[in-house]
Amino acid sequence: MVKFLIHRLYISVLVAITVSVIAFALLRLSGDLAAELAGEDASEEEITVVAKQYGLDRPMYIQYFDWAGNALQGDLGRSLFTNEPVAEMIFERIGVTLKLAFYSIVIGLVMAIPLGVLAAVKPNTWIDRMSLGLAVFGQAIPNFFFALLLILVFGVQLRWLPISGNDTLAHFIMPAFTLGMGVMPQFMRLTRTGMLDVLGSDFIRTARAKGLNPMRVLFKHALRNAILPIVSLMAVVLGFLLGGTVILESIFALNGVGFLAFESITRQDFPVVQSIVFLLSLAYIILTLLSDLINAQLDPRIRLG
Repeated sequence: MVKFLIHRLYISVLVAITVSVIAFALLRLSGDLAAELAGEDASEEEITVVAKQYGLDRPMYIQYFDWAGNALQGDLGRSLFTNEPVAEMIFERIGVTLKLAFYSIVIGLVMAIPLGVLAAVKPNTWIDRMSLGLAVFGQAIPNFFFALLLILVFGVQLRWLPISGNDTLAHFIMPAFTLGMGVMPQFMRLTRTGMLDVLGSDFIRTARAKGLNPMRVLFKHALRNAILPIVSLMAVVLGFLLGGTVILESIFALNGVGFLAFESITRQDFPVVQSIVFLLSLAYIILTLLSDLINAQLDPRIRLG
């Protein structure tokens, strides 16, 4: 287990370094940052002054090491728009994004696992086809379009739910359901496939032959084994949700990191954009590492492979 842990940590560190370099370089290669900061009508002299002021006249590798060294100490720089510390801006809003991601993944699982189990228990029936149809619908419909439909029906017509803000749990229902519908198909198909494989295995036939309660066989023996791949997928989906909330947080005016990224992009607040991209990528790497370790603990064959 220790060897497996060291190997995974080594890979994760390499990926994190690569992501930090890419996040730093893409922003620099997207254009002349000094010219962007100086403004459209700035002269060459003014651009030179701005470049020197922000250290953009130095070689790129020196800029990267300065930024990476400061980031390791928790200093992500200051916003060019508000002059606030970037770390504080992200910390103030990360709670909203984490809540949205958590609620979304819970809703996705609550919808997906029962549908996947039913589809596996009743294969090639109308239940199976209905479950697969819902999965296709959830995967096919764009999140922003589904969000607008929910707003129109439940926010404007019925007035059951608030349209914008993040003050109460009710404010998260529509955005969380939108994202949950988007991730549900992956969980549902994986649950269905896993259940079909497990239900056809020898130990399930043995359990049934012993006369065990069918519900106990289904949930304690079959589902318990079929659910293992969901652990890995949960980490991937959670990382996706953390990084994919920009549009929905903008639509529902949720004051989270996604909305902060949208605001920073529109006003060209480069330090904030760069830090958000790196931190969300780092969160994705950590979640993937945790899922690997959990799977290795649950299934020894993984760490011995």
